[in-house]
Amino acid sequence: MSAYTPTVTGTGVKATVQRFGGYLAGMVMPNIGAFIAWGLITAFFIKTGWTPVAAIGGFEDAAGTAHTGLVGPMITYLLPLLIGYTGGKMVHGTRGGVVGAIATVGVIIGSSVPMFLGAMGIGPLTAWVVKKLDEALAGRVKAGFEMLIDNFSAGIISGAMAIFGLYIIGPIVNALTTAAGNGVQWLVDHSLLPLASLIIEPAKVLFLNNAINHGVLDTIGVVQAQDAGKSIMFMLETNPGPGLGVLLAIMFFGPVALRPSAPGAIIIHFFGGIHEIYFPYILMKPQLIAATILGGMAGVFTAVVTGAGLVASPSPGSIFAYFAMLPKSGVIGPLLAVLVATVVSFLVAAPLLGFRRKEKSEADLEAAQAEVAARKSESKGAAAAGTATA
Repeated sequence: MSAYTPTVTGTGVKATVQRFGGYLAGMVMPNIGAFIAWGLITAFFIKTGWTPVAAIGGFEDAAGTAHTGLVGPMITYLLPLLIGYTGGKMVHGTRGGVVGAIATVGVIIGSSVPMFLGAMGIGPLTAWVVKKLDEALAGRVKAGFEMLIDNFSAGIISGAMAIFGLYIIGPIVNALTTAAGNGVQWLVDHSLLPLASLIIEPAKVLFLNNAINHGVLDTIGVVQAQDAGKSIMFMLETNPGPGLGVLLAIMFFGPVALRPSAPGAIIIHFFGGIHEIYFPYILMKPQLIAATILGGMAGVFTAVVTGAGLVASPSPGSIFAYFAMLPKSGVIGPLLAVLVATVVSFLVAAPLLGFRRKEKSEADLEAAQAEVAARKSESKGAAAAGTATA
């Protein structure tokens, strides 16, 4: 998958949002392989997966022995650390990546939810602080003391930022997650379920999806399923339709450099249930969040009208998992909700992308390819410079 980042010019609010989204996406896209690895392990080996293995999926086996497994540690530690490292490296090369990863440990320990959002903030921030200190000390350190000063300054700053993340950033992200969950709960309590997508879809793009789904929706859904044999709560966050619609729009109407990555992302998202695969596309094109919100609302509305529900939470949110969780008394409603969400999301995303024709001129294609090649060369040069200063 290409680590494409859109070229954005201008100083308006829209351009600022696009630059910010592109920067966040730049921290995630290089680590998509890690997300895929985690998603595949989750899909196959957790307790509700296709081939459950306690030692890998991390659950209690038949003998009553509890296993840590790979799924929990990967999403709690590995993925946020990779994002923190990548964000720091974008700011200050390898040296920035190292201090960014160290600081990310603080936000991981300081929160009870996967700390993707915190890693996106503290990784680049720590690297920026170290970069500014390096610039201030340039040419002022006596010969022979450079390595000593470099190592101690990186250690002191990253350690201090890890503590800052533990006590400040982590709790802030926890509070944001709690607020989002409370908002969804309020909408549920007041029978305004379609409006829940106004909170759920943006929260998903900020990697708060698991916290909202498992922390709020599943809790309500389990109670409802015990009484009615199914619950609509299991469909609010896990519906693959909104993300599928956006990816289809990217494939047909997206920027030339992004289109080749869309078919693979569709397979991973829709069949593998790894929704995180489409989040970077939204971050790069923030206007597409409207498509996922409206698609999500349409899917929830369809579920409400048809009385749809699932018997348990599809984990992960694959269409296969959806089939596995369909109640015998109501198969059409959940599948129709996925279809409607996909269609609405696609129809909204396509005009937001400008209905760009797939048949681009040769000059346009060459220009896009040249841009990608230039960015690759630039990133290699930045990496080499970062190694030299580390």
